[in-house]
Amino acid sequence: QVQLVESGGGLVQPGGSLRLSCAASGLAFSTYDMTWYRQAPGKERELVASITSTGDNTYHADSVKGRFTISRDNAKNMLYLQMNSLKPEDTAVYRCNAKWVLVTTIQYWGQGTQVTVSS
Repeated sequence: QVQLVESGGGLVQPGGSLRLSCAASGLAFSTYDMTWYRQAPGKERELVASITSTGDNTYHADSVKGRFTISRDNAKNMLYLQMNSLKPEDTAVYRCNAKWVLVTTIQYWGQGTQVTVSS
């Protein structure tokens, strides 16, 4: 059974930092591209950052570039999102996604972790 379990969310003041983690099990983690998404109330889901299966390439949305950093540890089956200089507009539920694409696409989602940036 595939599980993606996020942790590390919480309440933080503007300008603060959080580190999100996504623990993966039940899949060949090192073969999956991984992505962090977020969704705020009343807004569409937004791609925050992604990383290839090997970790060689990353992408960060313009809205978080220079503040957030995605990384992974394939030996530990872990995905991370380091979030610095947090802003109120970063408030959302953050979810990790695992995607494997060859002839077909297989993907899995975590349940999400709430990040609230407020003074």
